[in-house]
Amino acid sequence: MEKRIGEPAGVGQGVLRGLNLRPEEVERTLLMFAVYTFSSIGLIWLELSTVGLFIDQYGAEKLPWIYIASAGIGSSLGVVYSRLQTFLPLRRVIVLILLLMAIPLFLFRFGLRIENFRFLGLSLQFVTLFVMWLWVEACYLLNDLNTSITSNQLFNIREIKRTYPIISSGYLVAGVVSGFSLPLLLRFVGLNNVTLVSGTMVLVGAGVLFYLSQRYEQSFPDSSRWTPEDELPEFSTRSLKGPLQGYVIPLVLFFVMAEVVYVMVDFQFFSQLEYRSIGGASWIVSFLGLFEGVLSTFQVATQWFASSRLVEKIGVFGTASILPVGVVALGLFSLIGGATGLFTIFIGFLILRFLDELFHYTLIETTGTVLFQPLPENIRSDIQTLVNGVFEPLSTGLSGIGILLLLWLINLFLPDGVPEGIFLQDQSLIFVVTIILLAFVWLWVVWKIRSQYVRLLVRSAERGRLGTTDIDMRSLKRSVVDELKQPTPEADKRSCIELLSQLDPKNVGDTLVPLLEIMSPNLQRQALELMLDYPNPAHLEAIRSLSRSSLPPEVLALALRYIWLTESNPDINQLKPYLQPRVDPVVRGTAAALIMRRGDREQKAAATNTIRRMIVSNQEPERVMGVRALGDADYLQGLRVYLNDLLADESLRVRCSVLEVIAATKMEEYYGSLLKAVSYRSTREAARMALVRLGNEAIPLLMRIATDIYKSDLVRLQAWSALGEIGTPEALDTLIDNLLISWGTTRRNILRILLKIPDDAGIERTLDRIGRNGVETLIEQELMFIGQIYSTLLDLEPEKPTAPILPSTVSLEVASPLEMLCRALRNLESDAIDRCFLLMKFLYSLGSIQAAAFNIRSGQQGNIARGLEILDNTVDISRKRALIGILDNHSIVQKIEDLSPLISYKPMTPSERLRRLLEFRHFLSDWSLACCFHQARSASWSLTAEQTLMCLRHPTGFVREAVLAYLKMGARQALVELLPMLQTDPDPLVAHQVQQLISELAVHIKTEMP
Repeated sequence: MEKRIGEPAGVGQGVLRGLNLRPEEVERTLLMFAVYTFSSIGLIWLELSTVGLFIDQYGAEKLPWIYIASAGIGSSLGVVYSRLQTFLPLRRVIVLILLLMAIPLFLFRFGLRIENFRFLGLSLQFVTLFVMWLWVEACYLLNDLNTSITSNQLFNIREIKRTYPIISSGYLVAGVVSGFSLPLLLRFVGLNNVTLVSGTMVLVGAGVLFYLSQRYEQSFPDSSRWTPEDELPEFSTRSLKGPLQGYVIPLVLFFVMAEVVYVMVDFQFFSQLEYRSIGGASWIVSFLGLFEGVLSTFQVATQWFASSRLVEKIGVFGTASILPVGVVALGLFSLIGGATGLFTIFIGFLILRFLDELFHYTLIETTGTVLFQPLPENIRSDIQTLVNGVFEPLSTGLSGIGILLLLWLINLFLPDGVPEGIFLQDQSLIFVVTIILLAFVWLWVVWKIRSQYVRLLVRSAERGRLGTTDIDMRSLKRSVVDELKQPTPEADKRSCIELLSQLDPKNVGDTLVPLLEIMSPNLQRQALELMLDYPNPAHLEAIRSLSRSSLPPEVLALALRYIWLTESNPDINQLKPYLQPRVDPVVRGTAAALIMRRGDREQKAAATNTIRRMIVSNQEPERVMGVRALGDADYLQGLRVYLNDLLADESLRVRCSVLEVIAATKMEEYYGSLLKAVSYRSTREAARMALVRLGNEAIPLLMRIATDIYKSDLVRLQAWSALGEIGTPEALDTLIDNLLISWGTTRRNILRILLKIPDDAGIERTLDRIGRNGVETLIEQELMFIGQIYSTLLDLEPEKPTAPILPSTVSLEVASPLEMLCRALRNLESDAIDRCFLLMKFLYSLGSIQAAAFNIRSGQQGNIARGLEILDNTVDISRKRALIGILDNHSIVQKIEDLSPLISYKPMTPSERLRRLLEFRHFLSDWSLACCFHQARSASWSLTAEQTLMCLRHPTGFVREAVLAYLKMGARQALVELLPMLQTDPDPLVAHQVQQLISELAVHIKTEMP
């Protein structure tokens, strides 16, 4: 039943690490990259040829009508795409979309041939070119949407972070290829035939996508998408108030302004290109092709090598400001050059267009998604959809209306009879001024977002939510300072300090030190504890000044520790006054520990005497603080002799403090005390924390407990949990190694621990070690085990061919051994299903898997259907059909058929099936194992000697009881020989049972027998 799991190895591991890919992701990533690249090459060819033909034939002044007409196309096509998924499987929809994109491209060729036919005063050629331009915009939207949805189906939420940057760069690579190849394409096929070649390239992309959808069929749901009526979007009913509203409005304006500036530059660029055209449509298309090739080359370089580094160096908002600042600078440059005649204004717009395209699709796209992070998760996707799917298309249409209005005003106020060249130059200068004003508004919006962004982050203060590259640290620190100065609740101030420490732990003191004097004692304590992790000599004077004021003992102790651990040449004599008995034990113990760490021999002797008096004191606070001082000392000298007495101290606080000292000073001779303390409820938590503090050194100690089958499950769980809290690569590797060889409760516990490790460190480490294939193999193991359970249920209960997914409610009536065994097996089925859900959380969104599990476990038909639908649309493992089959309310026979690719079923007699089940005894729970022997005893079935003897050594008492009861029925002679060796059984119930059997069987025990 087991399947070997190993780490993938290959020649290209270094390349994969450089690309941040795992081996199992390579094929899917390359295929998606090919789909996006091929289809984008065809669309870029179509776009450039359409632009060239339209501008050559009808001029740029009709472009605003295209902008207006394309405003609603995004929303309408999004609705069409969504409707297709309601009656067609998704793997058919994604291919059909590319086919629908390609078919009109072949039909456009016929419309371009007919030049003289007119309808309603418009030539068919004009209508064709107008529709072609709109179709280009529509195809771009559909292609991006198709690529995004397909990628989300092929990759889980963690894989998409690594793979999608590579997939999305397919458009940039397509720009390089199509741009430089377009002039050659015009020479060989002609301008009017480019639509045919474009359609062919889109069909090639559709062919690759069709192969991909068949190759990874399990990634796509079989059914069409189903949206329950009670789960319709609720964004329209939500109200945004307060700081959230103040953030969303400028956020929407940011993307609107980016689109408006882009459209304005686009219009003027094509207007200038039309005026400067010297060779008709072919020249325009060739120029645009070369321009696109050069531009895309720079875009690829910027996206791959500069974007992330730029964000890291100057922050998100500095990066977001580059484009509007550049637009202002180049706008002024074009304005001065055009007005003075130093160069043509076409050169200015050429550079401006290059800059806008370069940064719009690299830096703005990179930073745009980060700006949505402060929004709550329940509305983030709704607002992002609203911005990208509604406001951006609408802003394009509004830009078109604005351009028409601006042109009307220019024609109204400029005098008649002006030569065309001068008129066009004056018009361009007016547009330049307008673009500069819009860029200034854009910069103001960026500034507004930055202030609201940080304020919203500080108010929410979610630990570990963002990294230091996601925000402007200067603005964050200013906001923290303002928040700490305001009369806000102390809980909010604590959240501010926590957020700052998470984002910039090394420099947290720079912000907090100037505010220490105005903080409350609790905040002072929190701030000093954080600053002690990264002490800075520059703050010594401020901390020393603080220590001279009246402080609570806990704060004063922290200030003293900061001063004398940070200063290079401390004057230890200044600590002597704190050793006086009248000083609070917290401060006295801290001073003594510091002197023992950095003082000379005489000073250490005085400190040792102080600590000795504290740990032998009759007062519990004195002993507690004295013991804690031992943990801060580098060398315990003669105080070690007191540790044995302190470990047996009547005070629980003292005993727990001694455990901390053992870990802090790494006294190996007392590690056994830590292991013993884990077994006692009173000291278990302190012992676990002490072992965690030991780090990697504690791994062998913890493994000694975790793998001891005679320890209770609770104690073993503490050991596994401590490994997870240690969190080092070595500790995580230990957990993963044991995950592969464990079963049942142990495997479930390890899975939960790995899932709970912060920042998905446990998930990522597991995937790095065993890969996606390894996780799928573990799921297959669970499914194979479930298959053995179904086989047993079918052979033991032929009259009951169906079984619920979840165990039935236990009856209060006395059940027969067979009923108990069947219930135990159904419990094993439920446990295995739970482990499957835990394993799926390593591959997919935690929320989706949790929602599916919740609905399926409810037991209601409607909820089960909903849960299965969620899984069908989320999971893409190779055994998805088998998994969904066992979760549905099918008969056991049908479920075994679903599992037939993994396990073959052969009917057996009930006794044969029970013996077969006991061959998998290592996978059975203790109770189910006991039920097997009770059923064998009740039905007088024979079991093998090996199975009986192995289970007689089982660590659980009631399993040994069941084996003894079976032996009494089926093997009395063997029982007579075994009973003398079982008299000293550690379980009192088993020992009592042995004595009863000895009395019943009249076995004479010789005293010399072991």
